[in-house]
Amino acid sequence: MAGNSDPLTPRAKLAVTAGKAVAAASRAAGRGSGSVIGGRVALKLDPDLLARLAQNLDVVLVSATNGKTTTTRLIAEALRAAGEVVSNALGANMPAGITSALAGGSEAKFGVIEVDEKYLAGVARDTDPKCIALLNLSRDQLDRAAETRMLAENWREGLAGSKAVVVANCDDPLVVWAASSSPNVIWVAAGQMWKDDAWSCPSCGGVMQRPGDDWFCGECGFRRPTPTWALSGDHVLDPHGSAWPIHLQLPGRANKANAASSAAVAAVFGVPPQVALERMYQVQAVAGRYDVVQFEGRDLRLLLAKNPAGWLETFSLIDPPPTPVILSVNARGADGTDTSWLWDVDYTRLTGHPIFVIGDRKLDLAVRLEVANQHFQVCDNLDQAVQMAPPGRIEVIANYTAFQDLRRRVGN
Repeated sequence: MAGNSDPLTPRAKLAVTAGKAVAAASRAAGRGSGSVIGGRVALKLDPDLLARLAQNLDVVLVSATNGKTTTTRLIAEALRAAGEVVSNALGANMPAGITSALAGGSEAKFGVIEVDEKYLAGVARDTDPKCIALLNLSRDQLDRAAETRMLAENWREGLAGSKAVVVANCDDPLVVWAASSSPNVIWVAAGQMWKDDAWSCPSCGGVMQRPGDDWFCGECGFRRPTPTWALSGDHVLDPHGSAWPIHLQLPGRANKANAASSAAVAAVFGVPPQVALERMYQVQAVAGRYDVVQFEGRDLRLLLAKNPAGWLETFSLIDPPPTPVILSVNARGADGTDTSWLWDVDYTRLTGHPIFVIGDRKLDLAVRLEVANQHFQVCDNLDQAVQMAPPGRIEVIANYTAFQDLRRRVGN
């Protein structure tokens, strides 16, 4: 297994040891998991460390704007049927965090790695993946990733001629355009609820036609490929036309789509759909997402929604009115500092819910809700919102750093 047949160089071993020591010191100081700072130190000492750590692993890369952390977790569970897995399960998805994760898995057979969209091409170069899963591309962190098509182009150039099997969502035109440069693509019909980033053709700029679930460009002929795997209700259809039931503890259509893509990836490594899907049932929550926690005598369900596509999927999960809903939005570095995306979210879907607004940018959100004719109250913090909320389980929806703040407050 890894680390045995091709041991790390002395320099690489030193880098791993130093990185782990720095990570441990960071944890001891209460500054989080330490994986990012540990990885940075290790890569400074050996810039080729990521490639060295990956060389004896069968690597799967997972990238997308939405769903990559959950899908990484589902694929990791499925592949454990075939061998030991190392994964960056907590979502540290840039090179430093990925290096840190792989440094902890010397006996692993598989590396299942979530990768930030901007770093996919570089990480693919370093890790020589056997499989790459591409789920979706949508607007996110507008100050950092200005245009989804630029990301798609970055993927397309970075994956051109790649030896990896690319498992790609054929319902997202941007993903299809990005994946089409690869010689070996498995298309999955995973669906696409949010369509506002794909009205113009990524290939020629023409207007996309969208009859039913199909799509094509009327000008250049770029069109939806025929899938060999598909999500169909509560089942995954495999290339032979067999329907396999999806039983997940994770809620919602988006997670069924993640499971369909994960089953297609598992099959690349010889894990049959039935085995893969049964193993996915073990996943109850992913880095706190979907957890139901007790706080101030109430049940709170914690839901993460980072961008318009994520908010749209999350609204479809919540219990019907009059379930109270707490919304929390920050705009720190990790969220993106531009909150104009709030205007792309259809908050009329919350009509009938008592809404409570918290977070650094609660006033931005309040203006947006006012325009959407929603009834809401602005609160100072989670404690006050919970006290004011009417009885029953509370749905709490937050973007990235707001979600981390909530987890710390509720002790999750």
